[in-house]
Amino acid sequence: MPGAVASSPTGRAGASGRPANAQAESSEAVELEALVVTHWFDSGEGEEPYSATVRLTGRRGGIHGMPKPQDTFVQEDKIDGIVPGSGLVSITSCVYRRQPGEWTVSAELLRPRGDAGRGRRVTAEPIRPAAWSWRRWALSTGSAGTVKTRWAMLAPLARMPGVIPGVWPALGVLGALVALVTQVAILAHENVAVGQFLVVSLLALGFGLIGAKLWNAVLHPGPWRQWIQGWSVDGFLFVAPVVAVAALLAFDLPIGVFLDAATPGLFFGVAIGRLGCFFTGCCAGRCTSSRWGVWSSDRRVGARRIPAQLIESLAGLLLGATSALLVLGHVPGVDGVIFAAAFGAYVVVRQLLLRVRAERREYSWRRSNVASAERS
Repeated sequence: MPGAVASSPTGRAGASGRPANAQAESSEAVELEALVVTHWFDSGEGEEPYSATVRLTGRRGGIHGMPKPQDTFVQEDKIDGIVPGSGLVSITSCVYRRQPGEWTVSAELLRPRGDAGRGRRVTAEPIRPAAWSWRRWALSTGSAGTVKTRWAMLAPLARMPGVIPGVWPALGVLGALVALVTQVAILAHENVAVGQFLVVSLLALGFGLIGAKLWNAVLHPGPWRQWIQGWSVDGFLFVAPVVAVAALLAFDLPIGVFLDAATPGLFFGVAIGRLGCFFTGCCAGRCTSSRWGVWSSDRRVGARRIPAQLIESLAGLLLGATSALLVLGHVPGVDGVIFAAAFGAYVVVRQLLLRVRAERREYSWRRSNVASAERS
């Protein structure tokens, strides 16, 4: 069975005895920055998923004499659920609140060895910096030189294996344009006036995006920075049709005609958008040792994964193409049936794919219930 990889940094610091991400360095008249480093290791052999820790040790260059606490750091990043036999694994670590300059960073992997039943011993082994080849779609050993700090706000945009920062917004806009153009083309082919229908589509699109953002906030409660970067397609697919139907009733337009004409473009947009998710590293599937897995990243841990985004993209493409043929062929002849059938099929596919996602959805009410159960 494929295992899941979920990781979270512990943020320990050895030099100062305080967490690296919380060290108070107000005495320095400089803006603190961030380091972003990526290392790789082999997942090894075995049967059961295991956890490992990557320990980073850094020292700022140009230091003479005894280094001060802010000139060194030790940070440990934990990775859970590493799947043996899945090949090479990369880990991208961000070390915040560092003095600007060039740093020498080394890393070692702490992981268990031996049989689980007899007790495992933890071994430490050095691991190397990682580089990524888009042409070969593979990891390789990168340069072991110094690493320069960067503005902390831009740390998420650093180079990561298998990730193209910013590609999702671009493909999201492209998907929306394809959806609108497809709908207009279908309506024009059916000799239906486009003007008011286009207004309805734009209203549905705008409110659907708001719904996607709000639903993402429900899925990821916490500081606004945590959810402002994400979107949830569930929120869009719930809000957009409701707004569209309300607007159609207000304009006294045929609901079934609009929904069927919008169906092909809607799922073509899903197909394009999910490609953006794959290359951005969001909505990633669980790690697997299966030969059908595809190496990809969740923007922190890169490994062979179930290609959940690509499967959903293919499903969107098939639903869009099939619904287009049915709409243009006037099959089955009852307005709105094509939308209902395609939407229902997509919901089924999506629910199945959510089960193989690396990220487990945690709702605030569920976490509260779990916490109450643990306290009792």
